[in-house]
Amino acid sequence: MGRRKLVAGNWKMNGMKSHLAEIEAIGRIAAERPGVEVGIFLPATLIMAAAEGKGGAFIGAQDCHMNVNGAHTGCLSADMLAEAGAEYVIVGHSERREDQGESNADVAAKALAARTAGLKVILCVGESLDVRDAGNAEAVVCEQLLASLPEGAAADWLAIAYEPIWAIGTGRIPTMDAVASMHAALRAALASRIGAQESDAMRILYGGSMNGDNAAELMAIPDVDGGLVGGASLTAAKFGPVIAAAG
Repeated sequence: MGRRKLVAGNWKMNGMKSHLAEIEAIGRIAAERPGVEVGIFLPATLIMAAAEGKGGAFIGAQDCHMNVNGAHTGCLSADMLAEAGAEYVIVGHSERREDQGESNADVAAKALAARTAGLKVILCVGESLDVRDAGNAEAVVCEQLLASLPEGAAADWLAIAYEPIWAIGTGRIPTMDAVASMHAALRAALASRIGAQESDAMRILYGGSMNGDNAAELMAIPDVDGGLVGGASLTAAKFGPVIAAAG
């Protein structure tokens, strides 16, 4: 299955208007790599401005609410984000699951709301170091995936991102064999729910300290279809090598 690589930069709580030039520079790099799908997931305050100068990249949001509207102070609906210029949204990132107490059911509801609003989705799953050390990583992460998967999940609008929580921002990553085994397990779990054909078409990204030094090796693993990149996506100089490694 020739899945097009997807490289997504998650800026988290970083980025001001003064950084729009970096976004434009990343967009120019993306335009030179049409075989790779490149996105930048920005704070909501930057989405509208960034969408005007995105070049060959797409602009994504980092979260959405599961409801269309209502008394949800401080929250943004998927429709609002789409209107601002977002094309994708991340749901279920470990930092939201842990810091905001989001459940698997919340994540599934958010993914479905995003789909209804016309957004594509990156759905995140991952394990803690305790789970990894106990030897239960694959079972726990696959269970989390299946519990977070929305109804109607399909490869044309949904991608999965595996992020070992203990690797995010630490510079540490699992062994290549461990990454390969986890991604294969996730694809098998997907096949059990949505069928082998749809599972084979769905992209599974690796996240957790991916950078220009390790991206090529990680993305050469058969079931790694791109990356969800944190700190290394904040500048064109650092993100460019990751994009290049994808093709």
